Amino acid sequence: MGLYGVMTTSVSGMSVQSDRMGTVADNIANINTTGYKSASTEFATLIAEGSVAEYVPGSVSTIARRAISQQGDFTYTKSPTDLAVSGNGFFMVQSDAGTPYLTRAGNFVPDSAGDLVNAAGFKLMGYNLLDGSSSSVVNSAAGLQVVSTSGLGMKATPSTAGKFGVNLPADAAVTLAANLPSANAATAEYAGKTSLVTYDNLGHQVTLDVYSAKTADNTWEVTVYNAAGASASGGFPYAAGSQLSTQTLTFSPTTGALASGGPALSINIPNGATFSLDVSKMTQLAANYSPQTGADAPSANGSPPTAVDRLEISNEGTVTAVYADGSRVDAFRIPLATVSSPDNLTAISGNVYATNKESGDLQLGTANDGGRGKIISGALESSTVDLASELTSMVQAQRNYTANSKVFQTGTELLDVLVNLVR
Repeated sequence: MGLYGVMTTSVSGMSVQSDRMGTVADNIANINTTGYKSASTEFATLIAEGSVAEYVPGSVSTIARRAISQQGDFTYTKSPTDLAVSGNGFFMVQSDAGTPYLTRAGNFVPDSAGDLVNAAGFKLMGYNLLDGSSSSVVNSAAGLQVVSTSGLGMKATPSTAGKFGVNLPADAAVTLAANLPSANAATAEYAGKTSLVTYDNLGHQVTLDVYSAKTADNTWEVTVYNAAGASASGGFPYAAGSQLSTQTLTFSPTTGALASGGPALSINIPNGATFSLDVSKMTQLAANYSPQTGADAPSANGSPPTAVDRLEISNEGTVTAVYADGSRVDAFRIPLATVSSPDNLTAISGNVYATNKESGDLQLGTANDGGRGKIISGALESSTVDLASELTSMVQAQRNYTANSKVFQTGTELLDVLVNLVR
């Protein structure tokens, strides 16, 4: 082997230093890539077989490794769909071809279709809580769907409950039976009227006219009408079917508080839900008819059709749609995946990883449980590249490459001397 062995070994040395420079170049190029894990080049000696009396130069090989399990620092943002993992877990994402991968790059934004997509074009996967397909398979991506806002749309919330706190005048005159609001006559008499806005299943506004009339000492009748059935001049008489509820209430003559007949009126809102109107805070005192204020003021829940205002994502990975009216709906649950040996995952273009025999199979589970780590909304995991270390490695690789080239050059010169001996 002799001089040829020296030259072959030096070529091997230059090749591995070139590989080392490649990992340094990749690392520096990805210093600002979200969730990027730095790569390194490890060297292994290759020994050539030879006799005891003669040394045969060997060679050197490289193994590229990625510190995938290394936790990067967090950079905080104002976007709730920017996600980072504090722990060992990975997000499950899907390529355009439908292939599932693992990643720590959580810079997700909704695309034109409403799908949450990161900078490399991979779509975030989760379990849909809206269609009942939230059951998980621990060792497979089966059951996962693309996390998307497209299915959330607008939402109307029908009214189901309300409060009716008013004071009834204790000194009001008793109304004759023929003139009670429940008789629905043009001559109806009452001590007070309060209207409440409610909503049906489709978000239509349904106004309730609530009348209070005294029928005897400490006894009152509360009648509810659908305001849509009022006469052309407003009020009585209402159209047939407009009366929604009538109830008699009795008040204590000593305290003025409701004694019996409550605490709620059940009202069937047209094309809506059964509406429970709490009347427990009504009083009968020596004062004018007046609605209560504060927490006991007349009110009703429900809302007209509203769009999604924003998304909120919890540490456990629950994606909650917050609508413009303040209502909230849990839409998706984002799981986290782990593998036995994350540093042995196969790196794929786009800062994603695929499992293999050395890494072990993936295990899916809930975030913030089982050592997978928690999901941090409004944060991104920075690249783990240390620029100072990379520049140091670059200088070392340059020096070592030069030294190996000198060995090759010297071997060439010695070979020339050997060839010139025959001249």
